[in-house]
Amino acid sequence: MSANLSNPVTLQIYSNLPEGFYIPMPPSQPTSPALVELNTPLLESYGVSEAWFHSEDGIGFLSGNHEYQGASPLAMAYSGHQFGHWAPVLGDGRAHMLGQLATADGRFVDIQLKGSGRTPFSRGGDGKATLGAVIREYLISEAMAGLGIPTTRTLALLTTGEQIIRDFRHVPGAIQVRTATSHLRVGSFQYAHSRLGKDGVQALADFAIEHHFPALKDRNDRYAAFLHEVGQRQASLIVKWMLSGFIHGVMNTDNMSIVGESIDFGPCAFMDEFKSGKVFSSIDAAGRYAWNQQAAVGYWNLQRLAETLLELIDEDSQNAVAIAQEQVDAYIPRFQHAFRSGLKAKLGIVDETPETDDFLDSVLPLLEAEEIDFTLFFDLLTEVASGEIGNKSEEEWLSLFTQTGAGPNWLAKWQSLRSKSSSAIAAMRKANPKLIARNHQVEQAISEAMEKDDLTLFRRLAEALRNPYAVSEQNRDLLVPPQPKERVLRTFCGT
Repeated sequence: MSANLSNPVTLQIYSNLPEGFYIPMPPSQPTSPALVELNTPLLESYGVSEAWFHSEDGIGFLSGNHEYQGASPLAMAYSGHQFGHWAPVLGDGRAHMLGQLATADGRFVDIQLKGSGRTPFSRGGDGKATLGAVIREYLISEAMAGLGIPTTRTLALLTTGEQIIRDFRHVPGAIQVRTATSHLRVGSFQYAHSRLGKDGVQALADFAIEHHFPALKDRNDRYAAFLHEVGQRQASLIVKWMLSGFIHGVMNTDNMSIVGESIDFGPCAFMDEFKSGKVFSSIDAAGRYAWNQQAAVGYWNLQRLAETLLELIDEDSQNAVAIAQEQVDAYIPRFQHAFRSGLKAKLGIVDETPETDDFLDSVLPLLEAEEIDFTLFFDLLTEVASGEIGNKSEEEWLSLFTQTGAGPNWLAKWQSLRSKSSSAIAAMRKANPKLIARNHQVEQAISEAMEKDDLTLFRRLAEALRNPYAVSEQNRDLLVPPQPKERVLRTFCGT
């Protein structure tokens, strides 16, 4: 080990918040931690050397060993509406915030451990994570990043040397080392509002503005502007989810980041065949967080944030409600415009006419009626537009349809409306990935890792998902949708 290696995580900005927002809490020490995967491309994007993370001190730090803590670890407090039901105290029940990593371009990113042991917020949980749950979050976050969707990332994956109990069986324990721009959630503000009052909310809002919305700092209406900006970021994020066929699965207020990043990948999934009301989560029996409900839930969550800020927005309660409602309502046109623009880009349509508007309205109902694979439809359509494989791509695209005439008729109409320009075709490819994190492949990677100690498919998927718009010949099998017997119908939280 080189003598000049040192821990690059030495800050703990959350300790600047008033007491009550967190509890100082060291992680548990695993029996025999082992570094399974270090996300070298992520470290390279931060401009941070990977060398220290391979060292004895680095692995000790990543696994929660007290001896190697450079900052003061803590568990963060928050509340939340879970499936619409109020939970006054939640918090990090199996996570420890280690501190912030300084990047080469002057930013700071949070470093948090998940699966690192019990905290006072654990309730009945054991505070641990399974290898399967950590692999799922690693792959989904890499898929998100590859698609250009703001997201938390997995910096490292470690096994703990322990066997933990899930579903009445022993499975390998693991720790996820997660990075994020922020771990503040809508639920953080709900906690401040319900437990700490106006002063607590103001302290948290000022902290969030200082660190994540500095352009608002000197504005007289900074709290209303903060609410507006959070809403705009949420709208943009959810549009990107939906246009990639992604279903988060647990859009509880405690799982919604205020900086507009995807966070907490539990029973999430990308759709194969398109169904607007599609639900994967085993705990979402009523379909609250279905694909087509995500925009409305984002708006509902934003309303819950607004309720916590009213006293800061205006001393007059009626004025405060009116101002807050205006900021919240700005979410709606932002979402509608972004979704429409994104769908046009996926189709290579540039013009805005009544005819193109009607055509756009026909696309998703067509996919649903024909039960067509969402990703394949747009990927092959992009190949048709670019002439990548000539007539073969058109034949392959038409093979997605079951009704005679439905495909050719729609294709002829699309050809008459789409732009033939190179820029429109380039925009189509940028909007239409070839590869997503398909559920059956993610589950296969988890199964092979858990049952056979084989990480080959996991590593192959992680590498391929970093560039989902260009797939090598060796990885073309990853583009294939599941056979009926391979379909994943339910996903689970993994906690």
